Amino acid sequence: MDLKDLLDSEAARINSPAFIADDPVQFPRRFDDPRDIEIAALLSATIAWGNRKMICRNCDKMLSLMDNQPFSYMMDEGYEELPDGNIHRTFFVDNLRHYMRGLRRIYAAHGSLQQFARHEDISSDNAPAWKLVEGINREIAAANDSVCDSRCLPQNLATTALKRVNMALRWLVRNDGIVDIGIWDVITPAQLYIPLDVHVNDTARELGLLTRRSADRRAVDEIMTSLRRFNPDDPVLYDYALFGIGMKL
Repeated sequence: MDLKDLLDSEAARINSPAFIADDPVQFPRRFDDPRDIEIAALLSATIAWGNRKMICRNCDKMLSLMDNQPFSYMMDEGYEELPDGNIHRTFFVDNLRHYMRGLRRIYAAHGSLQQFARHEDISSDNAPAWKLVEGINREIAAANDSVCDSRCLPQNLATTALKRVNMALRWLVRNDGIVDIGIWDVITPAQLYIPLDVHVNDTARELGLLTRRSADRRAVDEIMTSLRRFNPDDPVLYDYALFGIGMKL
């Protein structure tokens, strides 16, 4: 079996409805309103690091704090009344408040995150996810007396792999009707970047898709060059393959 056949086979095996129940993608999938889906996707992805069971438990807890109505809760500024406490590992209620103030500013001005992405013209950028985060960070700071918070989104955009936002964008943009939700058309699946973490980085190097050891932005660019050779229209499909192969290594 050549490498493309291996990647295609593993992607088909993992990209199935059975994947949803143990993955944080289940949380934005709970909703029908695109605004709820967007907010749940961003916030769930924000805390998606560490043990998957813990991630899912804490995503559920976070959405419960919002009465499972993230858009209405945000617009009503319910987060201002939350008692201090922990959400997930090093992400606290204070970080959630900081984030939601910025998101509320975006939704009040643009109606949805996708419309904000259009306003920022992310589709014309070679790295749409990084362009989007640049804009969101600007709005978060503006809503918080010019204070930035790296617990919400990375600030070091020149070097970060932007793993969690790239995962949220995979959920929002990929549209094969299986795991990912595919409600956005501001960019195409061809413009997505893989959510690169240490495990995917290690698997990609084992397969010869990547030489760089650090799971940073340069590594994302390198692995995407490799994956686009196999599937230029939907290269991030292979995120599933690398996850599945990584479980076997």
